[in-house]
Amino acid sequence: MAILPPSEGWFHQKVAKDEKIWMVLAFLMSLFLFFWMIIWHVYAKQNPSFVTYKTTPEEFYALTEAFVNKYKVGEENGIPVVKPPPGSDVFLLAQQFRWYPALVLKKGEEYRLHISSLDVLHGFSLQPVNMNFMVYPKYDYVLTFKPTSAGEYAIVCNEFCGIGHHMMIGKIVVEE
Repeated sequence: MAILPPSEGWFHQKVAKDEKIWMVLAFLMSLFLFFWMIIWHVYAKQNPSFVTYKTTPEEFYALTEAFVNKYKVGEENGIPVVKPPPGSDVFLLAQQFRWYPALVLKKGEEYRLHISSLDVLHGFSLQPVNMNFMVYPKYDYVLTFKPTSAGEYAIVCNEFCGIGHHMMIGKIVVEE
C-alpha cells in the first residue's frame, strides 16, 4: 500500500513515449523468454526422465538391500559402498538422516538411478553439480544418469526432513 493515494484520474493520463517503449520492450522480452523456455525444455536434453513407479517403503528397501548385497565392495562409517556394473539399475534410499548406500560409478557410463524415501519427503541434491529432485515416499523415481566427470560428489538433502537434516550427506564416487 502506498503512503499517499494517487492523484485523481491518474489512470487516464497519457503515458510518456519513453515509458511506452519500455513497456513494449518488456512485453517482447517476456514473450521471447516464454517461447525460449519451451524450446529449451524440448531440445536441450537436460530434462529428467519421467519414469516413476508406485512402490511401498518395504518393497523399495528389499530391492535396495538385494542391490547392496550383490554389489557391495566395502563399508565407510557403517554405510555400505557399492560398485554396480555400467548399465545396471542403481538403488539409492533416503531415510532420516542418511543416504543409503554410497555409490562408486564409472565415468561416461549410463546407469538407471532408482531413488525413493522410506519415511518423509527428502530432496536429492548432487553437489557441486546442479542436480535437484524431490524424493517422496511410496514412489520409485528412475533417472537415467551418466557421470561426465571423475571425482567425489556429495548428495545433500535439500528439503528439511527433521532435526538431523544437516547431517544427511551421502556420497557418489565417479572413477575414470
